Amino acid sequence: MNPTTKAIFENLFARYPALAVCRESVEAAYRALLQTFRAGGKVLCAGNGGSAGDAEHIVGELLKKFKRRRDLPADLKAKLIASGPDGEHLAETLEGSLGAVSLVSMSGVLTAFANDVEWETAFAQQVLGLAKPGDTLLVLSTSGNSRDCVLAAVLARALGVATVGLTGAGGGRFREVCDIAVCVPADETYQVQEYHLPVYHALCAMLESELFGD
Repeated sequence: MNPTTKAIFENLFARYPALAVCRESVEAAYRALLQTFRAGGKVLCAGNGGSAGDAEHIVGELLKKFKRRRDLPADLKAKLIASGPDGEHLAETLEGSLGAVSLVSMSGVLTAFANDVEWETAFAQQVLGLAKPGDTLLVLSTSGNSRDCVLAAVLARALGVATVGLTGAGGGRFREVCDIAVCVPADETYQVQEYHLPVYHALCAMLESELFGD
């Protein structure tokens, strides 16, 4: 970690001391995601209800600037500028991006598969079509037992895709099916979600710092 990344990591536990029990798993999740992005891979995010909102939130923080300026790759910027006024405008306004996909956003395929086949394997169907070795599947479930997320993680592993789960203290099935399970110290749904937010904000800020920072 560069100094800024390390400071973000330490600040998470200074602000939320109860999360100290997740220190190792948060760092492991960060390193798995960093490896994915450095290798040119992408992150697929999924969850249900409030966790679906969190999945969308995470993707938003990755696809655009979160806390700091993100410059475009120099070669891309030069090509855009050379292409004319529209390219110059893009070079001036676009921000560096980290590849991320929210599986919960694809209402067409989700509802079609749920209607024609079943809901429980809808995320897995998307993973089958979108995920490649080197990618990471990030699933969120306050219980760790959400069947659609569990099945998506099982498939991801079979495809050679890394799996990270954010869940509550018990861990549920995520302890079995995810390579890394970040089990925050709460069991009540809303309290688990309250802890998930600073965890994934820290992860997004750390990735941004390492890939676009010092």
